[in-house]
Amino acid sequence: MSLIRADRSKLRVKPLVVALSLIAPALALSGCMSGEADVDLATYVEQTEPADVLYNQGLANLNAGRLKEASRKFEAVDRQHPYSEFARKSMVMGAFASYRQGAYEEAINSAKRYLALYPSTDDAAYAQYIIGLSYFRQIRDVTQDQKEARRTIEAMTEVVQRWPASEYVDDANAKIRFARDQLAGKEMQIGRYYLERREFIASAKRFRNVVENYSNTRHIEEALARLVETYYAMGLTSEAQTAAAVLGQNYPDSQWYKDSYKLLQSGGLEPRENAGSWISKAGKMFSGA
Repeated sequence: MSLIRADRSKLRVKPLVVALSLIAPALALSGCMSGEADVDLATYVEQTEPADVLYNQGLANLNAGRLKEASRKFEAVDRQHPYSEFARKSMVMGAFASYRQGAYEEAINSAKRYLALYPSTDDAAYAQYIIGLSYFRQIRDVTQDQKEARRTIEAMTEVVQRWPASEYVDDANAKIRFARDQLAGKEMQIGRYYLERREFIASAKRFRNVVENYSNTRHIEEALARLVETYYAMGLTSEAQTAAAVLGQNYPDSQWYKDSYKLLQSGGLEPRENAGSWISKAGKMFSGA
């Protein structure tokens, strides 16, 4: 996203002269009555700077890596000049600054606020993209809960579907693929856990989910091989043979296929597809390419 410099010629800032002229006598009177010295008006009235000045200072700090100071400048624009063009731009840039600082929840909240107020602007796609990035950066190892992976998919899918021509679509799709791979990896991790404990029905359910819903991830070969192993242990030889046949058709050079073939041979069997099996039907929906 390009960082656009502010144009002061378009700015309209109402001076505080009238307000200060009304406040000053009251403060002076108050100071006299209390016996205090001269009152510093700056302690009562926030110093107001032009919106374009604050915005450009925020950009300068952002480019220099002074992220906290950049955030303060963008917040000042929003506070001092609400609903202005610079406040709108500062809101999305503030979300980006929070993201860069690792303050992901703050970045998400700011970006969501922007989308609620300005859903049809040019920067709306960027705000949604920041939400997706913030979830993406919080994705954990597959041994842990994968709620951030699911939220990444939801947020980035929104970018792809609502703004298909935006510059963020390619990376959004890449983040979706990674997050889907994480979800598949989590299913495999749970499936292996059950398989080691010979809880075959539970393990087969997890491996089946990978085959049916995550066939375009790197876990598909192992999922099919684990189904061969699981069904063979359960005595469901036709399903085991079908899983091996589908694995061989799509990944003939895979080590997983070689291991599955060897397992079937140990029982006097070989890969053989049952066209009526769910595995055969699922196999027609993907290829090893």
